[in-house]
Amino acid sequence: MTSIRLPLGLRAFVFDVGETLVEESRAWSRQAELTGVTPFTLMAVLGSLIERGEDHRLVWRELGIEAPTERPTITHGDLYPDALACLHAVREAGHVVGIAGNQPSGVDEELRDLGFTADFIASSSVWGVAKPSPEFFARTLDATGTAPAEVLYVGDRLDNDIMPARHAGMRTALIVRGPWGHLHARRAEAAFADLWMGSLAELIEGLRPA
Repeated sequence: MTSIRLPLGLRAFVFDVGETLVEESRAWSRQAELTGVTPFTLMAVLGSLIERGEDHRLVWRELGIEAPTERPTITHGDLYPDALACLHAVREAGHVVGIAGNQPSGVDEELRDLGFTADFIASSSVWGVAKPSPEFFARTLDATGTAPAEVLYVGDRLDNDIMPARHAGMRTALIVRGPWGHLHARRAEAAFADLWMGSLAELIEGLRPA
């Protein structure tokens, strides 16, 4: 396992949701099923939008169909295997733990029911403001109760996670998994992340004393 060196002085760790804690293949496959397109087609068009730097929600326009109205739910099988263990390790190390992402109403309750214990779980639907808005990251910082440089924001996207968190003064970790993580890691801006990780298991290792 790759060893990472965490920035000094961290007091809080905040995690994105999609493709950081939650693997979204089942959710996207369900969206394909609801709209009558094959998962392969939906994923291909989605990947094209990500590669071009366009909003992934335009996928339905690209396909010429209406977006499904059913909200995907999160089940235990959707969690990355290292997600719960990582948050537990961060709490055990004495740090503030937060979860904050662009998610629909009800996700905070779902995550708590799945065993996520955090000092705060927030979403764009609850706060009424979404990433990459500076206000979202200002509220995230307020929720941690720490100084900006004492926060490590962990996410898979440059546009929604790494760059706006960095502009807010936070430290950042790019997790290279999921479509955004792999495609965004190839961009020059990825060098602005304080850390790169292939999994949250690497973060767990980084918390252990040398």
